[in-house]
Amino acid sequence: MRTNPASANLSDRLVASVAQAASARTTPGLYRALLRLLSHGEPVTIADLAAAAEHASDDVQRAVASWNDTEYDQQGRIIGWGLTLRPTPHRFNVDGKQLYTWCALDTLFFPAVIGRPARIESPCAATGTPIRLTVDPTAGVSALDPSTAVVSIVTPEQMSSIRTAFCNPGRFFATPDAARDWQYKYPGMEVLSAVDAHRASRPLSEMLLDGSAPPLQHGLSRKSLEV
Repeated sequence: MRTNPASANLSDRLVASVAQAASARTTPGLYRALLRLLSHGEPVTIADLAAAAEHASDDVQRAVASWNDTEYDQQGRIIGWGLTLRPTPHRFNVDGKQLYTWCALDTLFFPAVIGRPARIESPCAATGTPIRLTVDPTAGVSALDPSTAVVSIVTPEQMSSIRTAFCNPGRFFATPDAARDWQYKYPGMEVLSAVDAHRASRPLSEMLLDGSAPPLQHGLSRKSLEV
């Protein structure tokens, strides 16, 4: 089984899938701030997030409460949304800090959002073979081992949980053949080389890095503009 090039509208479908309601990505500026804070390897308080995003704590609290799937520790601090302190199959090492991600695709575009390279290790979902690579914010994928590794991607049109419907099916595989049975389970799934998957994911990082997008929606105003 060979990988096929990404379908022409895959990037657009990715953006549409992750931007559904109840997703942190509907508030890109706030989510960007959260990813950068979590990348330091410590839980994030609402006050920390509000300060980083330059918003009032009450506004941030309401926005975060609207996200599905948010992970918290026993003190009520945020420990994960896409990037997480809780172990998953996808190990994401930044500056020596061991972090994790919810899906394979996250490992490919989060480095551009946090502005730092990451070393990734994840088992093939079919064989258990370790897959290792480095992703740089500008240079992209390097040191891929095995070089035949691929990434599975789905783009659900409707979902109540992004983690369940979008993230969980997104895995690494050692070869395209190893992904065959997994692909049969998810109609419409695409299986791409790591390099092609990284390329297809670029609009996801661009969406979070877009300075023109309001960090909070629904009429919430910047704290810095309050008088």
